[in-house]
Amino acid sequence: MTKFSTTLIVATALLATAGCAKRRPEVLPPGPGQTTGTDGSGGTTTPGGSAVVPGSRADFQQSVASDTINFGLDQFDIDSSARAVLDSQAQWLARYPNVRVTIEGHCDERGTREYNLALGDRRANAAASYLAARGISSSRITTISYGKERPLSLGSDEGAWAQNRRAVTVVLQ
Repeated sequence: MTKFSTTLIVATALLATAGCAKRRPEVLPPGPGQTTGTDGSGGTTTPGGSAVVPGSRADFQQSVASDTINFGLDQFDIDSSARAVLDSQAQWLARYPNVRVTIEGHCDERGTREYNLALGDRRANAAASYLAARGISSSRITTISYGKERPLSLGSDEGAWAQNRRAVTVVLQ
């Protein structure tokens, strides 16, 4: 009877923890430097001659001021230059109401992994809140923090650190 009770308790614990597992998103945003092509149907052409489909990731990158906003050291507030970038993103997203985006929060290499993940999350959520305040449905926006795990610049000086303190808007397709 004891072996049966132990087996039952272990099985119950496994089922309980399996229900709490975090699910992986269906579509992962691209890593640094990764790009995706277009299918070539309609749209404008890029300098390389490939077609840009309206509402696509390429159209977003071509149409907005930037896909990236930068932050000061240990900060997550949206300054005036970030507001201008996010305003252009909000205008583009308003034109394409079915497009979903992920906002990635990033940090420089200083600080602990846990601190940087939390700071990256605050940066991504600050950008998402700003877009939501501009009329973009929050159900279209997901956020993720990479902390210091995906640096844009590999240097260890103020210039590199400034580039790595950012939030990046990625169009999901």
